[in-house]
Amino acid sequence: MSNSEARSVADLSNPRGTRPKSRFTLNNIVLYGILGLMSIYYLLPLYVMVMTSLKDMAEIRMGNIFAPPVEVTFHPWVKAWAEACTGLNCDGLSRGFWNSVMITVPSVIISIIVASVNGYALVNWKFKGSEVFFTILIFGSFIPYQIMLYPIVIILRELGIYGTLGGLIMVHTIFGMPILTLLFRNYFSSLPEELFKAARVDGAGFWGIYFQIMLPMSMPIFVVALILQITGIWNDFLFGVVFTKPEIYPMTVQLNNIVNSVQGVKEYNVNMAATMLTGLVPLIVYFVSGKLFVRGIAAGAVKG
Repeated sequence: MSNSEARSVADLSNPRGTRPKSRFTLNNIVLYGILGLMSIYYLLPLYVMVMTSLKDMAEIRMGNIFAPPVEVTFHPWVKAWAEACTGLNCDGLSRGFWNSVMITVPSVIISIIVASVNGYALVNWKFKGSEVFFTILIFGSFIPYQIMLYPIVIILRELGIYGTLGGLIMVHTIFGMPILTLLFRNYFSSLPEELFKAARVDGAGFWGIYFQIMLPMSMPIFVVALILQITGIWNDFLFGVVFTKPEIYPMTVQLNNIVNSVQGVKEYNVNMAATMLTGLVPLIVYFVSGKLFVRGIAAGAVKG
């Protein structure tokens, strides 16, 4: 065996370099321990809700809320959706669900479209007073909703749309605009400016650059805006109870009326099922697009 071959064999039997770190270090144990405790803290109420919604009242009265159901029943879910009573109405959450859909869909679409154009214009097509306009938008996002309820009631009444779905859609659209504009502005400012300049040299105009360059590169921030708006509008209770009437109450107001109903026996399984049904839409949206949500938030935080 030659000297070079001997050295190669010695190198293989005695590899150099840093040894791989053990996974069971103190830092990892503490980190994963804290994450595990936080997960339990947030998942335990969800577990109790699901288990309770699958039990009948006789089993619930036994008092062990953490035990899985002895006999699974979906009757509470059916009753919560189609039979639970709120006052004189006994159609459950179904009517409120469709009202929430009719409120959420146009509010989300309009607010995202307008805010994306606002953010794009504030970054790439600055106009006189654009910074003042942006400052006003940012200021608007920090105004508490409660102090604006009465003025908005007066405005909607004068416009003749108080107590209508159109009035609530307009309110959600306007209140979602400031924070969405900030998100889109930060995201568009993180895109390479050379793309915009090259498009301008090639003769592209305002809408040409927006549709052909900005939109194809902006899917993550659109997903962020979509999740934020769907979650905020779907889970809203305050605007729904103030600016609508019983016939067009959104799902959250219907849920409140079902849970706080004083008629008959308090059916905890139905209440839990109703709560789960109300929260399914934003949960599904988030789980389907969670990765893009994280990407969009990270990208939108690059520049301010």
